[in-house]
Amino acid sequence: MTPGATTAVDSLALLPATEALALFRSLEISPVEVLEAQIQRIESHNGDRETGINAFTETLFDTARARAHAAADEYVRLAREGGDVPALLGLSVATKEKHGIAGLKLEQGLAAHRGRIATADHPVVERLKTAGGIIHARTTSPEFSCATTTHSPMWGITRNPWNMQASPGGSSGGSGAALAAGFTTLATASDIAGSTRIPAGFTGTVGYKAPYGRIPGAGALAADWYRGDGPMGRTVADTALLASVLSGRHHSDHGSWGENGSNPLGGGDVTGLRIGLSLTLGDYPVAPEIRENTLKVARALEAAGAVIVPVDLPWTTARITETTFAHFGHILGPAMAAETAGTESELAAYTARFIKDAAAAAKRYSLVESLAMDHALQAELAAATDGLDALLCPTSAVASLAADGDYLDGIDTATRHLGHYWEAHLTSPFNVANRCPVVSVPSGMSTDSVPTGVQVVAHPFDEAMAFRVAAAVESLVPGPGFPPLG
Repeated sequence: MTPGATTAVDSLALLPATEALALFRSLEISPVEVLEAQIQRIESHNGDRETGINAFTETLFDTARARAHAAADEYVRLAREGGDVPALLGLSVATKEKHGIAGLKLEQGLAAHRGRIATADHPVVERLKTAGGIIHARTTSPEFSCATTTHSPMWGITRNPWNMQASPGGSSGGSGAALAAGFTTLATASDIAGSTRIPAGFTGTVGYKAPYGRIPGAGALAADWYRGDGPMGRTVADTALLASVLSGRHHSDHGSWGENGSNPLGGGDVTGLRIGLSLTLGDYPVAPEIRENTLKVARALEAAGAVIVPVDLPWTTARITETTFAHFGHILGPAMAAETAGTESELAAYTARFIKDAAAAAKRYSLVESLAMDHALQAELAAATDGLDALLCPTSAVASLAADGDYLDGIDTATRHLGHYWEAHLTSPFNVANRCPVVSVPSGMSTDSVPTGVQVVAHPFDEAMAFRVAAAVESLVPGPGFPPLG
């Protein structure tokens, strides 16, 4: 039985994707059985928008069931006749609502978008369907994916299955919560300042921020070099599998690049690898228990043959926030202001604050000045990691965030007050340096009963190294298992 599972239904619902595919091929289990087990868990545990986990904006069970039966029939045919098996055939995938599905709502939690319908599939959705994935649910996010908690007036509060008073993080909080709770096998996410890695860290799952353009995006904002879409899973191998399906050049996104179908998870252990260790990335006020969990990971890698090299970076949280908001002030902020014009009174407080902060930063810095700020951070990271194979650091500095938190006045940590709550996460520097592949993997648990995570950061475009080290972390440091949902 799957570790942490208590019933046959739980065991099926929580099967890793790689194991499920092998069992589908051998006809030992059916995609229908796994999907029904996950639907049963959703119906038992997802609850409502006020007190439940509330991971989804909508469910698509009828069409998913039909596709699961079709996948089961296809496995029977393949067993009889042979042939190539689509990469995700029969696996459930919960997609972030912003990844539009033709004919379904595309609201991004915004009153201004209420009732808006997608006219085409997002490239991520297109590739999932082509690979045989079954989209059975769409996951919550904050408005315009602009917060590191997941709640909105439209969709309510999404809660962490590990601790219902805590947030699963954001913006891909619904995806992280759904994976942790056993509501789906795989999930999609996006990331402009940590929106994949933060929820992965807080839910004990795995999230991958690919190099910019590796996974195709949609719309004008796909040209924003801080952003990207990506995969989440419960294991490193599952996340790499989904990355292989989503990645590669796509005709609709001229900024996309590389081969489609290439799995970034290669072989090799960490023997002889030089891995940098930064517990604070400069001056992030990382909680003692998160430091200890990160050190535990570093010690395990060292015992496995890696060379751990302390890394110092001349960064401050205030400088990183100033850099990122100078960027947002000329791109995302104005886009959000234009999209929400006329509905300002209906915005969540965090959305209104983001637009205001971005506009103020744009007055302080020109776009050219923001590029110079980006370049300085990138150069400092390159210098600090010269001669290393990868960098290891925590995903977040704080043990948890409140499920309904707005944090308009910043956030208090154990050692100091941070002026902006985004400074509670060590993720956004690697959106500034957005050619670096980054995998967030579990590192342990906090005293808040919320998982903690570490980021494995590789040199630009070196996806294989990021996944190689992440796989080693996963094998050496047991993850938290699954939350006790009762």
